[in-house]
Amino acid sequence: MELPSFLPPPPFWAAGPAPGELYSPPCPGKGFGLHHAGGEGVNRTLSPMVTGTSVLGVKFDGGVIIAADMLGSYGSLARFRNISRVMKVNDSTVLGASGDYADFQYLKQVIDQMVIDEELLGDGHSYSPKAIHSWLTRAMYSRRSKMNPLWNTVVIGGYANGEGFLGYVDMLGVAYEAPTLATGYGSYVAQPLMRETLEKKGTLSREEARALIERCMKILYYRDARSFNRYELIIVTEKGVETEGPLTSDTNWEIAHLVSGFE
Repeated sequence: MELPSFLPPPPFWAAGPAPGELYSPPCPGKGFGLHHAGGEGVNRTLSPMVTGTSVLGVKFDGGVIIAADMLGSYGSLARFRNISRVMKVNDSTVLGASGDYADFQYLKQVIDQMVIDEELLGDGHSYSPKAIHSWLTRAMYSRRSKMNPLWNTVVIGGYANGEGFLGYVDMLGVAYEAPTLATGYGSYVAQPLMRETLEKKGTLSREEARALIERCMKILYYRDARSFNRYELIIVTEKGVETEGPLTSDTNWEIAHLVSGFE
């Protein structure tokens, strides 16, 4: 009977430094499944490719409304004109994201799987808007701490326990709640208009909130070179989630020829 052959034991300094030679210690680029030609370091996303611009959110009496246009910009090229940047998480929670669209697609897959896993438990509980907001703050900060952030700014909205919720999380994990929110260029143009309206009226009805969002989306189309005149609305109330769109604003460009000095 032949005895099985055994491999000789590895040398004591296997994969370690050799006398008189340059030693490169293990790093995420070597020995951890991320191999790069020429021994280069790990590459991270430094500039997003296909991006979406502003997301707007407003709380009203009895719910929350979120809106985002449907343009995916490849640099300054209006490349994709029918993409959705809002998503329904469950019957009480929705979100919209600006920034890198590929990262949003990844985030959407992760959240969809989380919801499926939660539903499979069959315990009668589901993720609340505050729970999703809290999880996103940790997820974004974790990715940022690993020097590999998700290049998105997310607006989370929902209705639970008899009150509306509207929260903000950016790519660094910075998070807060507010009655009106805007990301991207909308934080400069639309947010002041929404705050002014809310300060004057105190509480908005559903119709007033929708009219305010539609006005802001039209102004962003006029002013933001990365926006588009096709957008989606997603509304959360006690009755559930309603998605409307694509919607189009009625615009007027008769005075456009009077704008000069920016050529």
